Amino acid sequence: MDIFTLHRGTVPLLVSVPHDGTRIPPDIASRLSDSARRVPDTDWHIAKLYAFARGMGASMIVPVHSRYVVDLNRAEDDVSLYPGQNTTGLCPVVQFTGEPVYLKGGEPDEAEVRARVDRYWRPYHEALQGELARIRAEHGRAVLWEGHSIRGELPFLFDGRLPDLNLGTANGASCSPALQLRLEQVLSAQDDYGFVANGRFKGGHITRHYGDPGNGVDAVQLEISQRVYMDEESYVYDDAKAVRAQALIRRLLEATL
Repeated sequence: MDIFTLHRGTVPLLVSVPHDGTRIPPDIASRLSDSARRVPDTDWHIAKLYAFARGMGASMIVPVHSRYVVDLNRAEDDVSLYPGQNTTGLCPVVQFTGEPVYLKGGEPDEAEVRARVDRYWRPYHEALQGELARIRAEHGRAVLWEGHSIRGELPFLFDGRLPDLNLGTANGASCSPALQLRLEQVLSAQDDYGFVANGRFKGGHITRHYGDPGNGVDAVQLEISQRVYMDEESYVYDDAKAVRAQALIRRLLEATL
C-alpha cells in the first residue's frame, strides 16, 4: 500500500513528519470545498527541510496522504489534544481558518472514518512503532523527533503571532529532563529565532503516546512557523531561509543524539 516511505538509518533517531503528505484520493477530493482541495493545512516541505537528517544516520518516515484524509497525529479515538481550544480532528471537517473542509453533506460518517483509520492511519503507526522498536533493540534507546510546521498567524487556533520555533515535550513527560535541557540550551544560545517550550503546542498524539523516557524512548515535537523557511502566501520553499533554519535544526538533532 502506498501509504508512507520509511528510510532506516544507523543512529538511534527517527524523524517523523506526519503532516507532509498532500495526496487525496479522488472519491474524497470530489467532496472537498475549493479551498480545501489546495490542502492549505499541510506542513509544507517539512520532509525536504529535514532531508539532511538522513545523512546524519537518522531514520525517517514520511506519509503520502494529506491530513484531510486522516490526521496521523491524532489518536484513533479522536480525543482532543487541547480541550477547550479550537482544534481539528482525526478526519478534519474544518480548516485551520475555520472554513469547512467539505461541501455540504460531504463529511465522512463514522464508518468511513473507521475505514480511513484502518487503511491510512494504522499502517503508518505500525511502521513507526516497529522502527522505534528496531532502533531501541539495536542501540538500547531511541529518540522520536516529530517535525511539524504551521502558518505563523491563525486566529482560529491561537491568538497573536506564533514564535518561530515551538518545542513540545508534553510538559516534560515525553522526554528526559536532560534532553529537554540540552535542546533549550541550543535554542537559548542563538538569537536568529524566537522560541518557546511547551507553549501553544506541547506535542501531539505521536509525541505523547510514544514518548516513554523511563523505558528508553524520548519523543520531542518541533513546530516551526512556516515563515522561517518558506513563503506562507505562495507555499514556495525559500532556499536561503531554509539553509539557515537547517543549521539550527542540525544542532538540535546533534544535541539529541
